[in-house]
Amino acid sequence: MVKRSRILGLVMAAVLSGTLLAGCGSKDETTTAGGQPNTAAPAAEAPGKAVKIDIIEPGNGLPSPDQDIIKQELDSKLGTDLNLTVYASGDDYKNQLNVRMASANFPDLFTVDRLQLKQFSEQGLLLDLSDYLEKLKPTIDFIGEDSLKKGMFNDRVYAIAKSPQIPYNTYWVRKDWLDKLGLQPPKTLDDLYTVAKAFTDQDPDGNGKKDTFGMTGAKLGTFSSVFGAYGIGFDGSPTMYIRDNKLVNSLHDPGMKDALTFIRKLVDAGAVDPELMANSGLQHQEKAIKGQAGIIYIDWPNMTKDQFTEQIKAVNPDAEWIQIEAPEGPGGKFASAWDVGMTPALYAIPKALEKNPEKLDKVIELLNYVSTDGSNLVQYGVEGKHYNIEGDTVVPTELLGKEGAYFWLYQFTGRPEKDYLSVKFAPQKAFVDFAANQPHIETYGGFIDFPDNYNAADATRYIEEELTKFVYGKRPIEEYDAFLNTLDTSMNYKMYIDSAQEQLAKLGFLK
Repeated sequence: MVKRSRILGLVMAAVLSGTLLAGCGSKDETTTAGGQPNTAAPAAEAPGKAVKIDIIEPGNGLPSPDQDIIKQELDSKLGTDLNLTVYASGDDYKNQLNVRMASANFPDLFTVDRLQLKQFSEQGLLLDLSDYLEKLKPTIDFIGEDSLKKGMFNDRVYAIAKSPQIPYNTYWVRKDWLDKLGLQPPKTLDDLYTVAKAFTDQDPDGNGKKDTFGMTGAKLGTFSSVFGAYGIGFDGSPTMYIRDNKLVNSLHDPGMKDALTFIRKLVDAGAVDPELMANSGLQHQEKAIKGQAGIIYIDWPNMTKDQFTEQIKAVNPDAEWIQIEAPEGPGGKFASAWDVGMTPALYAIPKALEKNPEKLDKVIELLNYVSTDGSNLVQYGVEGKHYNIEGDTVVPTELLGKEGAYFWLYQFTGRPEKDYLSVKFAPQKAFVDFAANQPHIETYGGFIDFPDNYNAADATRYIEEELTKFVYGKRPIEEYDAFLNTLDTSMNYKMYIDSAQEQLAKLGFLK
């Protein structure tokens, strides 16, 4: 873990050395997406008047301002007039943001993904927050110092990441099927194979038909815990992790061939959903609810929320699904990879806001407030109305369930995830804790930007196609090294790995 002083030293060193991003203008000059200087400053607010802050982000369900209790409370506390606009479609949001950035009609606070962070910062459109870290200290303390690195590009901070989330996914197994067949919940890879095959061959639903199979899930992500049992961080796509202070890419992990061989054994036994690679959305969940599969890799909300438990019971009142620990294998036991660089959102501020210091200070005050005294407000609503405090415990009222569906839109810096879920989903607390407490392989993809001349989309497509061939017997495992050679050379994958090594070293994760 890199200390905060080290991060501050990193950004201050860049300041003192005069490091500037390509495409940036002077400190008093911004540029439009076309590269032309933009000297127009946002209009300053009149003294004593509420400061209007224009915010855009993806989302839905925002009520009108007169019905928006969170806006009203924040405005009253901060002396603001928050104008939050949300876009239900991610594509619509990106299009709107691109238009506004290109026309210099900048929002005061907005979300970006990593590609946009790189693009807009190179164009000089984002405020370099490196000079504002002391002012943002309450926010940084809330999100954590490693989260600050998620918004960095070229050693500078250009966005604030939300606080970290926690893992949700595990294997779930039909306990009533186990009981009928005299089996125990699987604890090892061999157990997993035995149970999955029995669910396929031994008529666990007792209807006299061979119409069930062992496992289902979302494509290769179904086998996240299988890869974990070989010590490999693979959650449906390759990952980067650190072992003995060396960067490991999961495709190059020595255990990868053995993991693929075991998965092929499951497939050859007929123990896997035959439509596995075609599953999209929640089709795997639907198959589990209908009683077609007895093991599923999925997140706890999609098995335990009332709407889904009711569906399960409607199909079969005796159906009982239980979470199970990650199966143990030659590489240990890990439920999945978990990207510690991942964030639900990155919030950026336009460079143009430097010319309106009053508004800029209000945006910073907003971020700090929802990270401190206003954190409960944006999580649970108004104390005494949406929740009460009993001792050290937040106790929600019925009104939170009725009115609180949109509160998350104001959680600009995130929330203490486990505590929040324990309040919002109190009946599911045991499932929350179980998934979060499983061992995971920490990966670092969220910190890594793709290098130029690397086509991630083409490489991802090739990887999925070839791995699918290996597990379905369309390509012998003896050709795995040839697959890696093509990937590393023809598709520039080695360049990507080398770039990741360099980026993670700069951030202090590798020595």
